This record gives sequence, C-alpha cells and structure tokens, in this order.
Amino acid sequence: MSQNIILKQIEIEHIIKRIAFQIYETFVDEQSIVIAGISANGFVFAKKIAESLTSISAIQVELCEVFIDKINPTLPVTTSIDKKEYQNKGLVLVDDVLNSGTTLVYGVRHFLDVPLKKFKTAVLIDRNHKKYPVKADFKGISLSTSLLEHVNVVFENNNDHAFLS
Repeated sequence: MSQNIILKQIEIEHIIKRIAFQIYETFVDEQSIVIAGISANGFVFAKKIAESLTSISAIQVELCEVFIDKINPTLPVTTSIDKKEYQNKGLVLVDDVLNSGTTLVYGVRHFLDVPLKKFKTAVLIDRNHKKYPVKADFKGISLSTSLLEHVNVVFENNNDHAFLS
C-alpha cells in the first residue's frame, strides 16, 4: 500500500507553534489551563502543544490524558487527573485526527459533566468526514479524503510525520 506524506516534521512543528499561540490568545486572561489529550497520539500532540505554550506564555499548563475506548466509546471515559483538577478552569481537548468525530464527541461529553470556564478542541488533521456535529476550534490542516483512505500520524524523535494510505 502506498503512502503519501501530507505533513513533515517541520510542518508539524509550525502547526504546534501556531496552535499554541491561538490557545494563548484564547486563554490570555487565565492563570492556568488544562490541556487534555486523548490517549496515545492525541496525548503526545497535547504534550507538544503544552511545551510550546509554556515557552511563549506564563499560563500554568496542566496535562491530562483522556482514556476513551475507540472501539466502544460509550464505555466510561476516564482521565489521568481528578475532576477537581479541571473544574472551573479553561480546558482544551486535543486529538491527532478528527475523522468521524466519534472520539472527540465522547471526550467532549465527558468534560461537560464538570463546570468549565472555557472549553475548546484542537486537532492536527481534520478529515471532514464527521457523523457527529463536532468541530475543532484549532486545527492544523483540513483534508478532504475519500472514506477508503486512512490518515496516520507518527510521532518519532525528530521524525514526526503524517501520511495518507
């Protein structure tokens, strides 16, 4: 199966920096925010955004890993930090690829049980194949693909990339 590179390391670095600035602009009045990454690649992407945000602002950033069963998203969603840690704070839910919207919408639903000051979403790649009414507030790129194509994001040491297969 052939692979078409759609994002290279340098492009992903630029996207991370741009999203960090967009988050800073949105949450500029906040003392602290929570960056919640959906387990695996979403959490890796969230960590990279948090590092970039910390380097450009004085906002305290707390990382949170969000565990969602992608096969059965109706199962309870859990997080690496207690609900009290993000209650009444600004929160950004992060994932690598927004495909059908299933994972993101169940992640959003989990956080709606707790009062938040502000709630935004961020993705590296938006596939535009949503079956749920969910959108990314901050996105790296929008990509129109066929339903048969698959987007893969690889986070490797100095070789981050995304490809279409």
